[in-house]
Amino acid sequence: MERGSGEVGERSGGLRWWGHIIRVSAGRACARALVGPLGIRHAGCVRFSLQIQYAICGIFDIAYHGEGVPVQIRVISERQGIPARYLEQIFRRLRRAGLVTSKRGPGGGYTLARPPGEIDLRAIVEAVEGPVDVAPGVAAEAPIHRPDFVWAGLSDQLATLLEETTIEGLCSGALRAEVPRAESEAPMYFI
Repeated sequence: MERGSGEVGERSGGLRWWGHIIRVSAGRACARALVGPLGIRHAGCVRFSLQIQYAICGIFDIAYHGEGVPVQIRVISERQGIPARYLEQIFRRLRRAGLVTSKRGPGGGYTLARPPGEIDLRAIVEAVEGPVDVAPGVAAEAPIHRPDFVWAGLSDQLATLLEETTIEGLCSGALRAEVPRAESEAPMYFI
């Protein structure tokens, strides 16, 4: 794996960015030895909201299993283990952001609005929760001895990581990790 490739690592089970590993596990992305350009080392965990996780899983499902045909929310919900009503709310935001398109009626569902290589995780995060910003809320009377300069750099690093990680990269990583593809249902003809 090359530095900065932003793809899912085979051995690490996580995302690799600038030589750093962010391990993705049930509800959290744990950063092991995250050292960025600012020289900050963090061994804790970075948490992504369920909305972000579900949005990424939903778009991944369409790209990996959809084969270019519309995929119903119900099907994504069943495959990914996400409540369908919650997924519907998230997909409305993704559609407004131009990441997915919808088709109503028989044979309807969602498809990607752009090729998977043109959809990065930053676009998904920003569609669901707004701009990437790790800065804590600043009080009017903030202490002058705090290292507030750090937050802008961390936001930039996270934004860069998310921009470098595309849905196409996630699909490639899923293939290498041998994630099984959903079986396409053969059309039934009745006489």
